[in-house]
Formats: sequence, structure tokens, C-alpha cells
Amino acid sequence: MIDHTVPWPEDVAREYVAAGYWAGVPLGTLLRQAAALHPEAPALIDPVAGIRFTHAELADRADACGERLLDLGLRPGDRIVVQLGNGWEFVVLTMACLRTGIVPVMALPAHRRAELSYLARHSEATAIAVPDRLRDFDHQRLAHELAADVPGPWRVLVAGEAEPGSVDLRALCAPGASAGRLGGLAIDSRDVAVFLLSGGTTGLPKLIARTHDDYAYNARASAEVAGVDADTVYLIGLPAGHNFPLACPGILGTLLAGGRVVTLPSPEPVRAFETIAAEGVTHTALVPAVAGRWLDHAHQHGNAQLTTLRVLEVGGARLADQLAARITDTLGATLQQVFGMAEGLLNFTRLDDPAEIIHTTQGRPVSPADEVRLVDEFDRDVPDGEPGSLLTRGPYTPRGYYRAPEHNAKAFTADGWYRSGDICRRTPGGYLIVEGRDKDMINRGGEKISAEEVENLVYQLPSVAQVAAVAMPDPDLGERVCVYVVPRPGATVTLTQIQESMEHAGVARFKRPEHLVLVAELLTTKVGKIDKKALRADIAARLG
Repeated sequence: MIDHTVPWPEDVAREYVAAGYWAGVPLGTLLRQAAALHPEAPALIDPVAGIRFTHAELADRADACGERLLDLGLRPGDRIVVQLGNGWEFVVLTMACLRTGIVPVMALPAHRRAELSYLARHSEATAIAVPDRLRDFDHQRLAHELAADVPGPWRVLVAGEAEPGSVDLRALCAPGASAGRLGGLAIDSRDVAVFLLSGGTTGLPKLIARTHDDYAYNARASAEVAGVDADTVYLIGLPAGHNFPLACPGILGTLLAGGRVVTLPSPEPVRAFETIAAEGVTHTALVPAVAGRWLDHAHQHGNAQLTTLRVLEVGGARLADQLAARITDTLGATLQQVFGMAEGLLNFTRLDDPAEIIHTTQGRPVSPADEVRLVDEFDRDVPDGEPGSLLTRGPYTPRGYYRAPEHNAKAFTADGWYRSGDICRRTPGGYLIVEGRDKDMINRGGEKISAEEVENLVYQLPSVAQVAAVAMPDPDLGERVCVYVVPRPGATVTLTQIQESMEHAGVARFKRPEHLVLVAELLTTKVGKIDKKALRADIAARLG
């Protein structure tokens, strides 16, 4: 696996170690050490399952699960696709992987055969962890069907009713094993700890190899900026496999600080508000679309259930200034805007920032070692206040994607700067204001969708001559997928046909177009390229 990752230059790595950014200790060991400092304090609560673990109990279950994964034949460096909903099993399995050096590949519950098969093959995974069923979809059956797509051994771990041929994940997570072998495993802090998924602008997502050193720092630095400590109660409502709820500071940052994690299947406001009141939640994270629903719910029903909520982080997409200005008055919590990426760089507004900064910017870098440039089309730095394309390097921003040399040549400069694709302005105080994207991507409620991937799927319909996928504005999710289609002569194309074709292809539901515009020809630029900017303006005008 190490042959397909891009390491930091050794002189840069030494600087990060000397400065204390990299601890030189595997993340699983750091979690075990944190648990030892707060053994009897609550660590993990799953209200839906009725589960409550102390830090000692959670650490012991993670170690026991790690032992049993080794018994199954998995070894340090092996990969396991993790497609679990928010619940205690996700947390225990993730910690077990970090303790054993087995690398979780963080899939999403919405992924289907197309995405899962690609992730399994690309990461060379030998196992997958899934729920039995989730929202009326049979994940267990699909997991077994994937065996035909994956070379080598393939184990299916199931949270729920495990059928013959599956491994009962909850049994793996039961207490009781000795954990004696874990201390002898050779896990280096610069080894890959977890694979995250890129937002993806050119087809299926890239794999982001996060090491123990950089991801531990990612979580610790985020926790410090968010005011997370041993008294924190952090609600996880966004999909836990995302970087934001996993480690910004999320699950890992909270546990490393000795705090308490509460999981919910979704951030839907009725249950979330009830849980905040019942568990004394102090922190949580939302995407802008969900923050809007929370504001509406509080406006209608009041915020009496939110008295313990101190910090509401909002990220994943640009939060409108008008919504930002309403959050503290309506919900009673301090807004913390978060702008980051699974590839690394994280920006947070600070809890003591003036309201003007919190409401109108997306924060500044969490680390003094974060390097940020805003450049024009010729890679020349632009002055403060001018929009530019964001480039970044730093102690938790990897230098390349996994097994993607051609893409790395485009996404990274020769001296290691990552081209994020974000267009930002920088204030004199170092805060960033996100203006948009220079890549062809659709941001549906925080889920990043590649327009190219959607177009390739629509082209599978024989009745389609040309297609262009663009973002259309939406008041709830920010953006939805719209496709402009030129049908072949005499052919008929409907939105239902497109959606059914993508469902048959096993594509995640959130990627399926929700609006179709039939045209005789696609708008093009003067050099003959499809004019996505003009199409986005056109659909916005059509929607009024």
C-alpha cells in the first residue's frame, strides 16, 4: 500500500515532528491513552440502540473487536470498506481498525454497487462492514454480490441479522477478548490510518490516505479550536464516515479529549432536539441545508430543548450570511463556521470572534503551519480582497491521492501544493470567504457530486445524443442535479428513464438528476466547449 501513497518530504516531516504537530504515536494508541485518563466517564451513547459505554468499556470493546478481526485473518495494512450508519458499531469498528492497523475505507450508506465495487477494487479491500438493511435497502445482499467484483478473499461483516456466510459484527464488538496481541503489532505513526473519499469532480471519488500522525493532529487541532474537552457532549447526526463528523473534531476529536459522543441516524430536528435535551449535548455539526431546517423548527416550536447547546458548527458548503446571522438568536448556540476538505486544510471561525466575522466568513486555518495561497489563472498570488483559486500545504494535508498519479499531476503542484478548486477571498485578518468552485462539481446538501460521473451515466441511454449536468439552485439543499439533454433524432428522453437507468446501474440516489431540460443543442463557448456557466444561469432563470 505504501508504494501507492505520496509521502511528505522527509525534511518537512521532521519539521512537523519537531514542532509537536505529529505525535509519533498511532492514533489507536492515543485513543487508548485518552480512555485511560477518563475510564469511568461516559464515552459513547447510542440512544436508538439503548447503548451507553464508558471510555474504559469502549476501549475494551474496540480492543476485543481488533483481536477478533485478526482471528478472521485480517492483518495490519489490510483494507475494509466501512458502510455503516451512525451508531455504536461504527465507532467500535473504527477504533478497532485504528488499534490493529487495519485501514477503514469510509464509504457512505447511500453508496450502491457502482461506488462500492470501485472502492473495494481500488483499495484492494478484503472485507466490508454493512448494516443488514437500512431504509428498506438490503445492504447485506449487495455486500455478498460484490464478491464477484473483488479479487481474493471477501468477508462480509453485518451489523444486524447476519445471514449464513456473513460475520456478526455485533458479536465481534462484544467485550471479552484479551487484547494481548495488539500491543505487539508493528504500526508506524506514518502508516495510513484511514481512507477518506474525495468530493470527486472527474468521475468516481479519489481515495485520500490519512496517516495516524496527520489525522490525529487534524482531530486534536479541531478540538482545541472548537472548545472540545472532557466535559463536551458531541452529537453526531451527519454521516459518520465524512471527515467533518469523524475528525473535525467529531468522533475522534471528542474521544481524544475525553468527551462524550452521542450518535443519531440523522440530524432531523425533532429527534435531534429531543436528544440534545435528554443527553445535555454541548456541540454538534450540520451542513447549511440542515441548519436551515433547524432554524425553521426552532422558529415554530421554540428552542427550549437546546439550553445545553453551546457550539453549532456549520460546514460542508457555503452558509448564507442571512442564515448565519439568525443562528445564535434562534438556536441559542455560538455559530462556528467550518470550511475544509477531506484532503486536509480546515478553517474555523473562532468562538470569540466578533459577530461580523462569524456571520460573513468561513474561518481561518486551524494550524500555524497551514500554508494558504490564493492565485489567478497563471498561479500568481492575488492580493487580499481579490478572488483567487485556493492552494494549500500543511501538516494534515496529504501530498497526493492514493493510486492516482495522473490525477495527482493535475491536483498537486510539483512542490506539493494541493489545488482545492475553491475560489476564495482573504481578509486582512487571514479569514477566508468562499466564493464558489472552479471545478465542475455539484454540492447537494454537502454531498459532492461529479458532473462528469452523472453525464457518463446518462450517456448510457441510447436515446441521448448529448448531455450536460449542472447544479441548479435549491432553497433546502443549496444545489440539486439538473441535466440538459439533446435527444437523438426521433427519440424520447424522460427524467424517469434517466433515474431508472441510474438506479439499475447501482448508483447512489443522491447523484440522480432531479430536473431535466430538453434542448435542441447545448450552449457552447466561443471555442466550442459546453458552456456550463451559461447553463447554470439558464436553469436559475427558469426556476425564477
